[in-house]
Amino acid sequence: MRRRLVPAALLLPLALLLTACGGSSSASTDTDGTGPVTLDVGDQKGGSEAILRAAGELENLHYKIKWSTFTSGPPLLEAVNARAVDIGGVGNTPPVFAAGAGSKITVVAAWHGTSKGDTILVPNGSELTGTRQLKGRSVAVAQGSSAHYQLVASLEKAGLSLSDVKVKYLQPADALAAFTSGKVDAWAVWDPYTSQILQAGRGRVLTTGDGVTNGLTFQVASPAALKDPEKAAAVKDYLARLRRATNWVYDHQEEWAKVWAKDTGLPYEVALASVRRTNSTRVAVAVDNPLVASEQRIADAFAELRLIPHKVDFAGFVDRRYNGGLPPSTTPAKG
Repeated sequence: MRRRLVPAALLLPLALLLTACGGSSSASTDTDGTGPVTLDVGDQKGGSEAILRAAGELENLHYKIKWSTFTSGPPLLEAVNARAVDIGGVGNTPPVFAAGAGSKITVVAAWHGTSKGDTILVPNGSELTGTRQLKGRSVAVAQGSSAHYQLVASLEKAGLSLSDVKVKYLQPADALAAFTSGKVDAWAVWDPYTSQILQAGRGRVLTTGDGVTNGLTFQVASPAALKDPEKAAAVKDYLARLRRATNWVYDHQEEWAKVWAKDTGLPYEVALASVRRTNSTRVAVAVDNPLVASEQRIADAFAELRLIPHKVDFAGFVDRRYNGGLPPSTTPAKG
């Protein structure tokens, strides 16, 4: 039997594949700054450092930044728990799993974007036209990821449960190969994978997380760092810079896509599609009661599925001191 090969154009660069898979931190780099304080920041490839540098927000620092690059949110939060890094950016689901494990983490900042890049994809020739038709079908998804919750919530909206589908827990590199070779009927995933499949013409969107998932991303800090007055002040400045840089992306989408493509090895067309669909939609919002309630629903869903060991009180894992005059977490994403 001939094995169908995945076209080279569909294989994401190794650096980006590692961003979505499990693993430990890579080598760290320093950002020049002045002053005695060093802020240890956890990052992912093409993440906070890249966007801050592109937006000119790493200039005139009154503290130093030591960057450590991680392959995904879970190991980054393990480092926060171990006090190896002071702060880092993750999606909406890793903090739930970290909280369920009793990790010492604190959500200090949030951004609200669209969930249109969070999709359930099917091959072009698939007969499936609606989520309810996934019953009995195989779906690839990375366990514990934001896509995992999107799959749960999308199935629930269609009157189904996770047990109604054949879940194949695969990290994106393996899921990509399984999807393009027809070994699974659908793939629950996020951008830039969504943009990659669509740009290559190898699949279509069955449904998105728009209106189903909360579209939140976070900066998560170590409680120990927040208790240090000098580091807490550095965190405040760092978050202000990151918020300005995020706003910069909205007005410089092509420029940011070029930087992101170079940093990750993504094709420019894929990067630009992802930026337009997902990255440029984010709005800095407050860590408030609706946000806590939204994350609590995710935590409760995974506790009910017994994928986290016990019920989590998410309110105990947030710090609202950096909210300032930010709009509520329910503020619509940028269009």
